Amino acid sequence: MPIARSPQPSDADQPSRRRLLAWTTLGAASVASAALAGCSDSTPAHGSAPLPGGSGEPSDSFSPGDPGNPQAASGLPSPVAASPVAVRGKAVFTVHDLLPNAPADAVALTIDDGPSPVYTPQMLALLRKYDIRATFSVVGSQAHLYKDLIKAIAADGHTVANHTMTHPQPFSHHTAAQIEQQIVDAQSVIVDAGAPAPTLFRSPGGDWSPTIFATVAKYGMVPIDWDIDPRDWSRPGVPHITSKLLAAHPGDILLCHDGGGDRSQTLDALKTVLPALKAKGLSFVTL
Repeated sequence: MPIARSPQPSDADQPSRRRLLAWTTLGAASVASAALAGCSDSTPAHGSAPLPGGSGEPSDSFSPGDPGNPQAASGLPSPVAASPVAVRGKAVFTVHDLLPNAPADAVALTIDDGPSPVYTPQMLALLRKYDIRATFSVVGSQAHLYKDLIKAIAADGHTVANHTMTHPQPFSHHTAAQIEQQIVDAQSVIVDAGAPAPTLFRSPGGDWSPTIFATVAKYGMVPIDWDIDPRDWSRPGVPHITSKLLAAHPGDILLCHDGGGDRSQTLDALKTVLPALKAKGLSFVTL
């Protein structure tokens, strides 16, 4: 089972629907500062053989703050009704697991934990420069604050995936009701922000359980993971991130981050990685 980095708040302490709207009145800047604070060391989810969809510890350290202790957001749309899909026993780890007809040379860039008012616009500009579409796994609390960035992500042709409302870790240790609320609330705010209802879900830290798989399927989503993790969230240095991503092969799903902390190293690495992978003959696809 995943190892918790720090105690997680109870369900009563999680942002949910009535008071998150009031949260925005505290000011986007202070919220963003709290939401992006505090990275700590951890082990990547794929450092060993996966449990259902992950190994031991969370692979990133996004930890939203609790400004004003918001509890809920009222007036948001219910998730768009989606037909349930078959429950999977494991997450998708490679492009062709999800897209069997994708080009043989396809890779997928996935970008987690945003949107960030600082780093997401830079990420979008970089992707435009190299004409690459990516898959953004967004955190609902951030999506609610930065609706314009969700609209921009969708308008540029990127896929928006559900990454829970507040990125609690370890996600599988929560109750079934808490897991469902995290997924439903994120789905609601993503739709409210102007993106299509996500059909993909990524669990925080690549942490999976039968309950998570069943809930994701209930809302018509496919669980997605990754197989190339440069641990960019830990800021290991641009050379490290670059070398890990340059090792990508056809079919790989690459994990990067635009939220949860200082992502300048990630951006600097991608300035080298994106054109280099294209020069190797790899093509980027959205999931």
